Amino acid sequence: MKTVAFCTLGCKVNQYETEAMITLFKDKGYEIKSFDDICDIYVINTCTVTLTGERKSRQMIGRAHKKNPDALIVVVGCYSQVAPEKVKKLPGVSLVIGTKERARIVELVEHTMRSKEPQVRVNDIMKERSYEELWISTYEDKTRAFVKIEEGCTEFCSYCIIPYARGPVRSRSEESITKEVTALAQNGYKEIVLTGIHIGSYGKDLGGKTLLDAIKAAACVDGIERIRLGSVEPRVLTDEFVSEICKMDKICDHFHVSLQSGCDSTLRRMNRKYSTDEYQAAIARLRAAFPTPAITTDIITGFPGETEADFHSSLEFMKKIAFSEVHVFPYSPREGTKAAMMDNQVPKQVREERARIMIAEAQKLHQEYLSSFVGKRREVLFEREVASGEYEGHMTNYIKVRVKYDKNIAHKIENVTLTGFDKSTMIGEI
Repeated sequence: MKTVAFCTLGCKVNQYETEAMITLFKDKGYEIKSFDDICDIYVINTCTVTLTGERKSRQMIGRAHKKNPDALIVVVGCYSQVAPEKVKKLPGVSLVIGTKERARIVELVEHTMRSKEPQVRVNDIMKERSYEELWISTYEDKTRAFVKIEEGCTEFCSYCIIPYARGPVRSRSEESITKEVTALAQNGYKEIVLTGIHIGSYGKDLGGKTLLDAIKAAACVDGIERIRLGSVEPRVLTDEFVSEICKMDKICDHFHVSLQSGCDSTLRRMNRKYSTDEYQAAIARLRAAFPTPAITTDIITGFPGETEADFHSSLEFMKKIAFSEVHVFPYSPREGTKAAMMDNQVPKQVREERARIMIAEAQKLHQEYLSSFVGKRREVLFEREVASGEYEGHMTNYIKVRVKYDKNIAHKIENVTLTGFDKSTMIGEI
Protein backbone atom coordinates (compact mmCIF):
# COMPACT_ATOMS: atom_id res chain seq x y z
CA MET A 1 0.00 0.00 0.00
CA LYS A 2 1.40 3.39 -1.03
CA THR A 3 1.77 5.97 1.74
CA VAL A 4 1.04 9.69 1.42
CA ALA A 5 1.53 12.64 3.79
CA PHE A 6 0.21 16.19 3.64
CA CYS A 7 1.43 19.60 4.77
CA THR A 8 -0.93 22.58 4.71
CA LEU A 9 0.18 26.19 4.81
CA GLY A 10 -2.02 29.28 4.87
CA CYS A 11 -5.72 29.81 5.19
CA LYS A 12 -8.82 27.85 6.19
CA VAL A 13 -9.62 27.28 2.51
CA ASN A 14 -6.32 25.45 2.13
CA GLN A 15 -7.17 23.34 5.17
CA TYR A 16 -10.48 22.36 3.58
CA GLU A 17 -8.84 21.53 0.25
CA THR A 18 -6.22 19.37 1.95
CA GLU A 19 -8.93 17.40 3.77
CA ALA A 20 -10.70 16.91 0.44
CA MET A 21 -7.49 15.61 -1.17
CA ILE A 22 -6.94 13.28 1.80
CA THR A 23 -10.42 11.90 1.18
CA LEU A 24 -9.57 11.25 -2.48
CA PHE A 25 -6.41 9.32 -1.58
CA LYS A 26 -8.20 7.31 1.13
CA ASP A 27 -10.92 6.35 -1.33
CA LYS A 28 -8.23 4.94 -3.65
CA GLY A 29 -6.68 2.82 -0.89
CA TYR A 30 -3.67 4.94 0.04
CA GLU A 31 -2.44 5.01 3.64
CA ILE A 32 -2.35 8.50 5.13
CA LYS A 33 0.65 9.13 7.37
CA SER A 34 2.24 12.02 9.25
CA PHE A 35 4.39 14.49 7.34
CA ASP A 36 7.23 13.54 9.70
CA ASP A 37 7.13 9.92 8.49
CA ILE A 38 9.04 8.48 5.54
CA CYS A 39 6.40 8.23 2.79
CA ASP A 40 6.09 7.41 -0.90
CA ILE A 41 4.28 10.67 -1.66
CA TYR A 42 4.32 14.11 -0.04
CA VAL A 43 1.70 16.72 -0.88
CA ILE A 44 2.48 20.32 0.09
CA ASN A 45 -0.52 22.68 -0.15
CA THR A 46 1.18 26.06 -0.46
CA CYS A 47 0.48 29.68 0.43
CA THR A 48 1.54 32.86 -1.36
CA VAL A 49 -0.33 35.58 0.54
CA THR A 50 2.95 36.78 2.09
CA LEU A 51 6.64 36.23 1.40
CA THR A 52 6.71 34.27 4.67
CA GLY A 53 4.09 31.89 3.24
CA GLU A 54 6.21 31.31 0.15
CA ARG A 55 9.36 30.77 2.23
CA LYS A 56 7.62 28.22 4.46
CA SER A 57 6.27 26.46 1.38
CA ARG A 58 9.80 26.07 0.01
CA GLN A 59 11.06 24.92 3.40
CA MET A 60 8.44 22.16 3.61
CA ILE A 61 9.24 21.01 0.08
CA GLY A 62 12.90 20.79 1.07
CA ARG A 63 12.05 18.94 4.28
CA ALA A 64 10.06 16.31 2.36
CA HIS A 65 12.88 15.80 -0.15
CA LYS A 66 15.42 15.43 2.65
CA LYS A 67 13.17 12.97 4.49
CA ASN A 68 12.89 10.70 1.43
CA PRO A 69 14.86 11.69 -1.71
CA ASP A 70 13.01 8.97 -3.68
CA ALA A 71 9.54 10.22 -2.78
CA LEU A 72 7.13 11.79 -5.26
CA ILE A 73 6.70 15.40 -4.16
CA VAL A 74 3.48 17.11 -5.22
CA VAL A 75 3.17 20.88 -4.80
CA VAL A 76 -0.31 22.37 -5.05
CA GLY A 77 -2.07 25.63 -4.24
CA CYS A 78 -1.49 29.37 -4.51
CA TYR A 79 2.32 29.46 -4.69
CA SER A 80 2.24 26.82 -7.43
CA GLN A 81 -0.33 28.86 -9.33
CA VAL A 82 1.59 32.15 -9.38
CA ALA A 83 5.13 30.72 -9.73
CA PRO A 84 4.91 27.25 -11.35
CA GLU A 85 8.31 27.41 -13.03
CA LYS A 86 10.05 28.40 -9.78
CA VAL A 87 8.33 25.54 -7.96
CA LYS A 88 9.19 23.04 -10.70
CA LYS A 89 12.92 23.77 -10.26
CA LEU A 90 12.92 23.03 -6.53
CA PRO A 91 14.76 19.78 -5.63
CA GLY A 92 12.56 16.69 -5.66
CA VAL A 93 9.42 18.26 -7.12
CA SER A 94 7.69 15.86 -9.52
CA LEU A 95 4.19 17.31 -9.92
CA VAL A 96 3.01 20.93 -9.78
CA ILE A 97 -0.73 21.65 -9.55
CA GLY A 98 -2.19 25.12 -9.15
CA THR A 99 -5.57 26.06 -7.70
CA LYS A 100 -7.62 23.78 -9.92
CA GLU A 101 -7.45 20.06 -10.76
CA ARG A 102 -7.16 19.17 -7.07
CA ALA A 103 -10.11 16.84 -7.72
CA ARG A 104 -7.87 14.89 -10.15
CA ILE A 105 -4.82 14.74 -7.88
CA VAL A 106 -4.76 10.94 -7.46
CA GLU A 107 -5.07 10.40 -11.21
CA LEU A 108 -2.29 12.92 -11.87
CA VAL A 109 -0.04 11.40 -9.20
CA GLU A 110 -0.45 7.90 -10.63
CA HIS A 111 0.23 9.15 -14.16
CA THR A 112 3.43 10.86 -12.94
CA MET A 113 4.58 7.70 -11.17
CA ARG A 114 4.08 5.65 -14.34
CA SER A 115 5.71 8.15 -16.71
CA LYS A 116 8.53 9.05 -14.29
CA GLU A 117 8.47 12.51 -15.92
CA PRO A 118 7.89 15.73 -13.94
CA GLN A 119 4.62 17.48 -14.76
CA VAL A 120 3.28 21.02 -14.43
CA ARG A 121 -0.54 21.21 -14.40
CA VAL A 122 -1.08 24.96 -14.09
CA ASN A 123 -3.41 26.84 -16.45
CA ASP A 124 -4.60 30.46 -16.68
CA ILE A 125 -6.83 30.67 -13.58
CA MET A 126 -8.26 34.02 -14.72
CA LYS A 127 -10.22 32.18 -17.42
CA GLU A 128 -11.89 29.79 -15.00
CA ARG A 129 -15.66 30.11 -14.69
CA SER A 130 -16.75 26.89 -12.94
CA TYR A 131 -16.51 25.86 -9.29
CA GLU A 132 -14.33 22.77 -8.75
CA GLU A 133 -16.29 20.32 -6.61
CA LEU A 134 -14.33 18.89 -3.70
CA TRP A 135 -15.90 16.86 -0.90
CA ILE A 136 -15.27 15.95 2.70
CA SER A 137 -17.31 13.83 5.09
CA THR A 138 -14.82 13.63 7.96
CA TYR A 139 -12.22 16.04 9.28
CA GLU A 140 -9.12 15.93 11.44
CA ASP A 141 -10.98 17.96 14.08
CA LYS A 142 -13.87 15.65 15.04
CA THR A 143 -16.07 18.48 16.32
CA ARG A 144 -15.79 21.35 13.83
CA ALA A 145 -15.51 21.16 10.04
CA PHE A 146 -14.82 23.74 7.35
CA VAL A 147 -17.17 23.84 4.38
CA LYS A 148 -15.94 25.68 1.30
CA ILE A 149 -18.75 27.55 -0.45
CA GLU A 150 -16.91 29.84 -2.84
CA GLU A 151 -13.72 30.21 -4.87
CA GLY A 152 -11.99 33.30 -6.24
CA CYS A 153 -11.94 37.05 -5.67
CA THR A 154 -12.38 40.12 -7.89
CA GLU A 155 -11.73 42.82 -5.28
CA PHE A 156 -8.09 43.44 -6.34
CA CYS A 157 -6.91 45.12 -3.17
CA SER A 158 -3.66 46.85 -4.06
CA TYR A 159 -1.54 44.75 -1.66
CA CYS A 160 -3.02 41.32 -2.44
CA ILE A 161 -1.83 38.64 -4.87
CA ILE A 162 -4.70 36.23 -4.18
CA PRO A 163 -7.01 37.27 -7.08
CA TYR A 164 -4.19 36.25 -9.43
CA ALA A 165 -3.77 32.93 -7.61
CA ARG A 166 -7.45 32.05 -7.29
CA GLY A 167 -9.14 33.69 -10.26
CA PRO A 168 -12.68 35.08 -10.56
CA VAL A 169 -15.61 34.29 -8.25
CA ARG A 170 -17.13 30.81 -8.64
CA SER A 171 -19.85 29.81 -6.19
CA ARG A 172 -20.86 26.35 -5.00
CA SER A 173 -24.50 25.39 -5.53
CA GLU A 174 -26.87 25.37 -2.57
CA GLU A 175 -27.63 21.70 -3.26
CA SER A 176 -23.93 20.81 -3.06
CA ILE A 177 -23.52 22.76 0.19
CA THR A 178 -26.52 21.01 1.77
CA LYS A 179 -25.27 17.60 0.64
CA GLU A 180 -21.83 18.03 2.22
CA VAL A 181 -23.19 19.55 5.45
CA THR A 182 -25.66 16.64 5.72
CA ALA A 183 -22.81 14.12 5.40
CA LEU A 184 -20.86 15.94 8.11
CA ALA A 185 -23.89 15.99 10.42
CA GLN A 186 -24.41 12.26 9.89
CA ASN A 187 -20.78 11.71 10.91
CA GLY A 188 -21.34 13.49 14.21
CA TYR A 189 -20.17 17.04 13.54
CA LYS A 190 -21.99 19.73 15.49
CA GLU A 191 -20.32 22.85 14.10
CA ILE A 192 -19.35 24.01 10.62
CA VAL A 193 -17.43 27.03 9.38
CA LEU A 194 -18.51 28.44 6.00
CA THR A 195 -15.33 29.49 4.25
CA GLY A 196 -14.09 30.68 0.87
CA ILE A 197 -11.66 33.11 -0.70
CA HIS A 198 -14.20 35.96 -0.49
CA ILE A 199 -17.48 34.59 0.86
CA GLY A 200 -19.16 37.97 0.64
CA SER A 201 -19.08 37.52 -3.15
CA TYR A 202 -21.00 34.25 -2.93
CA GLY A 203 -23.71 34.06 -5.60
CA LYS A 204 -22.47 36.83 -7.90
CA ASP A 205 -22.15 34.19 -10.62
CA LEU A 206 -25.42 32.42 -9.74
CA GLY A 207 -27.95 34.97 -10.93
CA GLY A 208 -28.96 36.91 -7.87
CA LYS A 209 -27.98 34.51 -5.09
CA THR A 210 -26.21 35.90 -2.01
CA LEU A 211 -24.33 34.68 1.04
CA LEU A 212 -27.66 34.45 2.87
CA ASP A 213 -28.73 31.69 0.48
CA ALA A 214 -25.59 29.67 1.27
CA ILE A 215 -26.14 30.14 5.01
CA LYS A 216 -29.76 28.99 4.74
CA ALA A 217 -28.69 25.94 2.72
CA ALA A 218 -26.42 24.91 5.60
CA ALA A 219 -28.81 25.90 8.38
CA CYS A 220 -31.57 23.60 7.14
CA VAL A 221 -29.54 20.49 8.01
CA ASP A 222 -30.56 18.71 11.20
CA GLY A 223 -27.73 17.80 13.58
CA ILE A 224 -25.65 20.89 12.90
CA GLU A 225 -26.00 23.10 15.97
CA ARG A 226 -23.55 25.88 15.16
CA ILE A 227 -22.71 27.74 11.96
CA ARG A 228 -19.71 30.02 11.98
CA LEU A 229 -18.90 32.45 9.17
CA GLY A 230 -15.49 32.99 7.66
CA SER A 231 -14.14 36.49 7.10
CA VAL A 232 -16.64 39.02 5.75
CA GLU A 233 -16.39 42.66 4.77
CA PRO A 234 -18.54 45.43 6.28
CA ARG A 235 -20.47 45.81 3.01
CA VAL A 236 -21.99 42.37 3.61
CA LEU A 237 -23.41 43.44 6.97
CA THR A 238 -26.46 45.29 5.69
CA ASP A 239 -29.62 45.81 7.74
CA GLU A 240 -31.28 42.94 5.87
CA PHE A 241 -28.35 40.55 6.29
CA VAL A 242 -27.92 41.17 10.02
CA SER A 243 -31.69 41.03 10.58
CA GLU A 244 -31.88 37.63 8.86
CA ILE A 245 -28.91 35.95 10.53
CA CYS A 246 -29.87 37.07 14.04
CA LYS A 247 -33.12 35.10 13.61
CA MET A 248 -31.15 31.89 13.05
CA ASP A 249 -30.29 30.28 16.38
CA LYS A 250 -27.45 28.31 14.75
CA ILE A 251 -25.41 31.37 13.78
CA CYS A 252 -22.45 31.94 16.09
CA ASP A 253 -21.92 35.40 17.54
CA HIS A 254 -18.34 35.57 16.27
CA PHE A 255 -17.70 37.80 13.27
CA HIS A 256 -14.35 38.32 11.61
CA VAL A 257 -14.92 41.62 9.81
CA SER A 258 -12.04 42.61 7.56
CA LEU A 259 -10.61 46.08 8.30
CA GLN A 260 -6.89 46.27 7.31
CA SER A 261 -6.60 49.93 8.39
CA GLY A 262 -8.50 52.38 10.53
CA CYS A 263 -7.38 55.33 8.40
CA ASP A 264 -9.52 56.41 5.42
CA SER A 265 -6.66 57.62 3.23
CA THR A 266 -4.84 54.30 3.76
CA LEU A 267 -8.02 52.37 2.93
CA ARG A 268 -8.28 54.25 -0.37
CA ARG A 269 -4.67 53.41 -1.28
CA MET A 270 -5.39 49.80 -0.38
CA ASN A 271 -8.38 49.87 -2.78
CA ARG A 272 -10.71 48.78 0.00
CA LYS A 273 -14.33 49.50 -0.83
CA TYR A 274 -15.52 51.10 2.43
CA SER A 275 -14.75 53.96 4.81
CA THR A 276 -14.21 53.86 8.57
CA ASP A 277 -17.70 55.39 9.03
CA GLU A 278 -19.25 52.55 7.01
CA TYR A 279 -17.24 50.03 8.98
CA GLN A 280 -18.34 51.47 12.31
CA ALA A 281 -22.00 51.41 11.18
CA ALA A 282 -21.72 47.73 10.23
CA ILE A 283 -20.31 46.83 13.65
CA ALA A 284 -23.09 48.83 15.33
CA ARG A 285 -25.66 46.70 13.47
CA LEU A 286 -24.04 43.51 14.76
CA ARG A 287 -23.92 44.76 18.34
CA ALA A 288 -27.56 45.83 18.18
CA ALA A 289 -28.57 42.35 17.02
CA PHE A 290 -26.25 40.17 19.17
CA PRO A 291 -25.75 40.90 22.91
CA THR A 292 -21.98 40.35 23.26
CA PRO A 293 -20.56 39.39 19.86
CA ALA A 294 -16.88 38.74 19.34
CA ILE A 295 -15.69 41.15 16.64
CA THR A 296 -12.29 40.18 15.29
CA THR A 297 -10.27 41.63 12.43
CA ASP A 298 -6.93 41.98 10.62
CA ILE A 299 -4.86 45.18 10.54
CA ILE A 300 -1.80 45.96 8.41
CA THR A 301 0.76 48.44 9.72
CA GLY A 302 3.21 50.42 7.60
CA PHE A 303 1.30 50.27 4.32
CA PRO A 304 3.01 52.41 1.63
CA GLY A 305 2.36 56.09 2.32
CA GLU A 306 1.20 55.51 5.92
CA THR A 307 2.35 58.51 7.94
CA GLU A 308 2.74 58.60 11.69
CA ALA A 309 -0.60 60.44 11.87
CA ASP A 310 -2.25 57.76 9.68
CA PHE A 311 -0.94 55.04 11.95
CA HIS A 312 -2.29 56.73 15.07
CA SER A 313 -5.67 57.19 13.34
CA SER A 314 -5.71 53.45 12.71
CA LEU A 315 -4.65 52.71 16.28
CA GLU A 316 -7.37 54.94 17.75
CA PHE A 317 -10.01 53.45 15.46
CA MET A 318 -9.07 49.96 16.63
CA LYS A 319 -9.56 51.04 20.24
CA LYS A 320 -12.82 52.82 19.37
CA ILE A 321 -14.32 49.67 17.84
CA ALA A 322 -13.03 47.66 20.84
CA PHE A 323 -12.33 44.44 18.95
CA SER A 324 -12.25 41.22 20.92
CA GLU A 325 -9.15 40.12 19.00
CA VAL A 326 -6.95 41.61 16.29
CA HIS A 327 -4.45 39.91 14.01
CA VAL A 328 -1.78 42.52 13.28
CA PHE A 329 0.67 42.23 10.39
CA PRO A 330 3.44 44.59 9.29
CA TYR A 331 3.02 45.27 5.57
CA SER A 332 4.85 42.79 3.35
CA PRO A 333 5.46 43.82 -0.31
CA ARG A 334 4.21 41.27 -2.81
CA GLU A 335 5.76 41.19 -6.26
CA GLY A 336 3.05 41.69 -8.88
CA THR A 337 0.81 43.94 -6.78
CA LYS A 338 0.24 47.69 -7.19
CA ALA A 339 1.25 48.39 -3.60
CA ALA A 340 4.73 46.97 -4.18
CA MET A 341 5.31 49.65 -6.84
CA MET A 342 3.93 52.58 -4.81
CA ASP A 343 6.08 55.48 -3.73
CA ASN A 344 6.69 56.22 -0.05
CA GLN A 345 7.42 52.67 1.04
CA VAL A 346 7.64 52.59 4.85
CA PRO A 347 10.96 51.21 6.20
CA LYS A 348 10.72 47.66 7.54
CA GLN A 349 11.78 48.60 11.07
CA VAL A 350 9.04 51.26 11.20
CA ARG A 351 6.43 48.80 9.92
CA GLU A 352 7.45 46.30 12.58
CA GLU A 353 7.58 48.85 15.41
CA ARG A 354 4.07 50.03 14.55
CA ALA A 355 2.93 46.42 14.57
CA ARG A 356 4.38 45.92 18.06
CA ILE A 357 2.51 48.98 19.34
CA MET A 358 -0.73 47.86 17.71
CA ILE A 359 -0.38 44.30 19.08
CA ALA A 360 0.15 45.59 22.64
CA GLU A 361 -3.05 47.66 22.47
CA ALA A 362 -4.96 44.79 20.84
CA GLN A 363 -3.97 42.50 23.70
CA LYS A 364 -5.48 44.95 26.19
CA LEU A 365 -8.76 44.90 24.25
CA HIS A 366 -8.70 41.11 24.24
CA GLN A 367 -8.25 40.97 28.01
CA GLU A 368 -11.10 43.45 28.52
CA TYR A 369 -13.40 41.30 26.38
CA LEU A 370 -12.52 38.14 28.32
CA SER A 371 -13.03 39.86 31.66
CA SER A 372 -16.60 40.80 30.66
CA PHE A 373 -17.56 37.10 30.81
CA VAL A 374 -16.31 36.33 34.32
CA GLY A 375 -19.28 35.17 36.38
CA LYS A 376 -21.42 34.52 33.28
CA ARG A 377 -22.88 31.18 32.24
CA ARG A 378 -22.38 30.08 28.62
CA GLU A 379 -22.71 27.00 26.41
CA VAL A 380 -19.41 25.43 25.43
CA LEU A 381 -18.81 22.84 22.71
CA PHE A 382 -15.99 20.69 24.08
CA GLU A 383 -13.52 19.30 21.56
CA ARG A 384 -10.87 17.33 23.38
CA GLU A 385 -9.35 16.18 26.65
CA VAL A 386 -6.13 18.19 26.98
CA ALA A 387 -4.97 16.58 30.23
CA SER A 388 -6.33 13.95 32.58
CA GLY A 389 -9.83 15.12 33.52
CA GLU A 390 -9.30 18.50 31.84
CA TYR A 391 -11.34 19.44 28.76
CA GLU A 392 -11.15 22.28 26.27
CA GLY A 393 -13.78 23.75 23.98
CA HIS A 394 -15.20 26.97 22.58
CA MET A 395 -18.12 29.25 23.29
CA THR A 396 -20.24 30.40 20.34
CA ASN A 397 -18.04 33.54 20.16
CA TYR A 398 -15.00 31.26 19.65
CA ILE A 399 -13.46 32.06 23.00
CA LYS A 400 -11.60 29.03 24.33
CA VAL A 401 -12.80 27.52 27.63
CA ARG A 402 -11.12 24.94 29.87
CA VAL A 403 -12.78 22.96 32.68
CA LYS A 404 -12.01 20.03 34.97
CA TYR A 405 -14.62 17.28 34.92
CA ASP A 406 -14.81 13.63 35.95
CA LYS A 407 -16.77 12.46 32.86
CA ASN A 408 -15.88 12.43 29.17
CA ILE A 409 -17.47 15.55 27.65
CA ALA A 410 -15.54 15.64 24.35
CA HIS A 411 -17.84 16.50 21.41
CA LYS A 412 -20.62 17.56 23.79
CA ILE A 413 -22.19 20.93 24.52
CA GLU A 414 -22.34 21.81 28.23
CA ASN A 415 -23.39 24.83 30.27
CA VAL A 416 -20.37 26.34 31.98
CA THR A 417 -20.01 29.02 34.64
CA LEU A 418 -16.98 31.13 33.74
CA THR A 419 -14.88 31.85 36.82
CA GLY A 420 -11.82 33.59 35.36
CA PHE A 421 -9.27 33.47 32.56
CA ASP A 422 -5.65 32.64 31.92
CA LYS A 423 -4.13 34.55 28.98
CA SER A 424 -6.58 33.76 26.13
CA THR A 425 -8.44 30.89 27.79
CA MET A 426 -11.50 31.20 30.01
CA ILE A 427 -11.60 28.93 33.07
CA GLY A 428 -14.96 27.49 34.03
CA GLU A 429 -17.01 25.00 36.01
CA ILE A 430 -19.81 22.70 34.91
